[in-house]
Amino acid sequence: MPDQISPQFADAWEFASGVSGWLTEAQGELLWTSTERLPEDALVVEIGSHQGRSTTVLAAAVQASGGQVVAVDPFVDGRLFGGRKTRDIFEANLAAAQLTDTVELLPEYSTVARKSWSRPIDYLYIDGKHDYWTLSDDLKWSEHLPEGAPVLIHDCYSSIGVTLGILAHVLPSRRLRYERRAGSLALFRVGKPSVADRLRIVGEIPWWLRNVVVKVLLRLRLGVVAKALFGHRGPYDPY
Repeated sequence: MPDQISPQFADAWEFASGVSGWLTEAQGELLWTSTERLPEDALVVEIGSHQGRSTTVLAAAVQASGGQVVAVDPFVDGRLFGGRKTRDIFEANLAAAQLTDTVELLPEYSTVARKSWSRPIDYLYIDGKHDYWTLSDDLKWSEHLPEGAPVLIHDCYSSIGVTLGILAHVLPSRRLRYERRAGSLALFRVGKPSVADRLRIVGEIPWWLRNVVVKVLLRLRLGVVAKALFGHRGPYDPY
């Protein structure tokens, strides 16, 4: 990570931080800095957009070089997702950030959209449904990426389903190597992993188990215990 936040990222984050979502500033900076080696006219695929917090960061990062973000989100109706209302807020946020022309919305389930996808991708960000089966399918989008391309996964080593998917498919993979994380946002790259790369994944298991215990304590309304034992503050899951 750079020693100082770039002025361009600071401007992008000033807007993004006002958008509802769970991306932290450190995670937003990781999204931003991992776009720095992308080619001009890069194509970014984002799986899971919600109201556009991460979308605006990614779009601002590639806009100047003619890049494009394809935001894949079905905007499902229901209390947890918001449906049409959430989509309206998402589109309004893009317009307010002057990023509408940089983002192409694909309002479809990622598992459905992937089956007919044929365009090459330069950057993949996964923050969709956090169950094992969906994450396992979302990882297949990486087949469209070239060597060295970044794959970022949110709620990695935090969500049970996501982490199990990583252990089952990425740990033994011959094509994805783990670099680092910011909170639960993990950065992988397309490339043959070394033993050290695999060991770094294994080394995150204690932190993942810590997060699982914190989640259990929060659901039991024992936030004070989570704070005392693990230093977790606030009512929200670790992310």
